[in-house]
Amino acid sequence: MGKKIHPKGFRLGPLYTWDSRWFAGGQQYNQFVIEDARIRRLLLQKLQPAGVAKVEIERSINKINITLHVVRPGMVIGRGGQGMEEIKKFTQQVILKHRKTFKQLGKQAAFKLDVKVEPVKDPYLNSYFLANQIAEQIAKRLPHKRVVHFALEKVMTAGAKGVKIILSGRINGAEISRRETYKIGTIPLSTIREDVDFTAVPSLTKSGYVGVKVWICRKS
Repeated sequence: MGKKIHPKGFRLGPLYTWDSRWFAGGQQYNQFVIEDARIRRLLLQKLQPAGVAKVEIERSINKINITLHVVRPGMVIGRGGQGMEEIKKFTQQVILKHRKTFKQLGKQAAFKLDVKVEPVKDPYLNSYFLANQIAEQIAKRLPHKRVVHFALEKVMTAGAKGVKIILSGRINGAEISRRETYKIGTIPLSTIREDVDFTAVPSLTKSGYVGVKVWICRKS
């Protein structure tokens, strides 16, 4: 069961909460889901150099609150808060551009947007940050075993119970794709009370995509 279910989706409610928190009905629900997905995807791409780990979105009546969990918050805030203003304008443009495609939301163009930045205390206990770091280094053609073993050591030093990393694809430009698994410690995937963080990220190399999957079991 643990290999067939997304570890975070399996624990939604008892252990984790949703990254998007709001209520909507009818066609508005579909539009908000697409809007959240677009906001999250573009912000993750734009803030990748700052080490963004998670984007949380909360909605109320004509108000949107976005919380950015970032490893290097200084790069996002900028001097005198200029970076925050740029991100706020960028997000507003994304939302307005999206809402122009829906006639029913055209009347609701006036909304308040609030963007907050939260620092990530232990970046090596965050699977998204770790998976992206591994994917970037593999794309730069660094030796994958050295990259993975360095990541395993960093995670265990940060205080994790266990970590598992799987690479799949044409690793190191091999003609035949393969899968390599690296694991340290324990990762009980079927135990709901265990804090297991999971992320799957593709790494684009010259030979094609290499999939990077990371499981981190944090101390609850």
